[in-house]
Amino acid sequence: MDENENTYRKIVMDSKRSSSGFGKSVLVPFASGIIGATLVVGTCFGVPAVREKILGPTNSSSIVSTSSPNTTATTSASLVSLSNFSDTAVGVAATIQPSVVGINVEYNVNSIFSRQSSTASASGSGVVISEDGYILTNNHIVNTSSSSTFYQLSEATKVTVNLFGDDTEYEAKIVGTDKETDLAVIKIEKNGLTAAKLGNSDNLKVGEFVMAVGNPLGMQNSVTGGIVSAVNREVTDNDGTKFVLIQTDAAINSGNSGGALVNSKGEVVGINTLKLSGTGIEGMGFAIPINSTIDIYEQLIQYSKVKRPYIGISGLDLDEATAKKYNLPIGVYVRTVEDFSAGQKSGLKAGDVIIEADGKEVKTMDDLNAIKNSHKIGEEIKLKVSRDGKEIEIAVTLAEQN
Repeated sequence: MDENENTYRKIVMDSKRSSSGFGKSVLVPFASGIIGATLVVGTCFGVPAVREKILGPTNSSSIVSTSSPNTTATTSASLVSLSNFSDTAVGVAATIQPSVVGINVEYNVNSIFSRQSSTASASGSGVVISEDGYILTNNHIVNTSSSSTFYQLSEATKVTVNLFGDDTEYEAKIVGTDKETDLAVIKIEKNGLTAAKLGNSDNLKVGEFVMAVGNPLGMQNSVTGGIVSAVNREVTDNDGTKFVLIQTDAAINSGNSGGALVNSKGEVVGINTLKLSGTGIEGMGFAIPINSTIDIYEQLIQYSKVKRPYIGISGLDLDEATAKKYNLPIGVYVRTVEDFSAGQKSGLKAGDVIIEADGKEVKTMDDLNAIKNSHKIGEEIKLKVSRDGKEIEIAVTLAEQN
């Protein structure tokens, strides 16, 4: 090997050693620094507070793009805001509160423990239905009378009304009451009231927003929000009276009765009437559909009562087991027929079994009353009756209920 070749190899070896030393002393620390910085910055960007320090505040929306050979799809995800819901509730409350009143009622109580009668009081709510002072409420608020072995409670001796934003207590008179629908109308002598706007309860949907407004426990114009839990719910009260009601989970408590159930437009869709209570029961309140109250309160204002068509019988429901036991058809067994009633004049007799009315099957008194109440006084209802094993048809001209 000559001297020139030795010199070339020495230069190459020195170059490799130099390159290796440069990598260890410069490139490795430099690369490590880049990796470390990347991790730190990535972590910081994962922490919102730090990210905002670096980039400034950002909105809550994020855009994610995905690509395919033929299309590009863009989807947006954003946080849900409750501001619209809150604004709706605030607006509804502001709209309806001037039309909801507090009602205070006084009664006389006679007790076997005292020779002198005492005074009892109760409270409820009402809805203004005219600017000249007519107020719709529940019958059980202003027309309650009861008795027991130990006491007797009179009908209301005094009814007063508190208006929203008005400290004056206005004395009210009872215009008319109707136990069958649990509705009543009272009136105060004042003009310029804010009458509630009525909605269409037939259009209510399950899950729809509603607000109950009233005076629970005397706390005037309290509002509670919820949804429509069910429509056309059949409920039987303690007296055995059946109602077809709106069910809601909006809180309805003592004193809310007679108040308003309103929709998202601030329109009254129901009159709060009762709630289920007891161990394990929560959020089951009920309201009378406003559509079913209109004819009632108009009659109460005009006649102080509700004029209903009347047959004049008392009946007993015959279910399948009872009918089979006595060899009778399923239907309404006529127990008595009142003297001089429409039923007597038409030829109905005790012992008849009404099985059809206007061509519709009748199994209960509720079925019969529903068909009867679809008629007006003076109209005719056609009954199919089983008598002594034979079916006959009887036409009854409906009279006014006494």
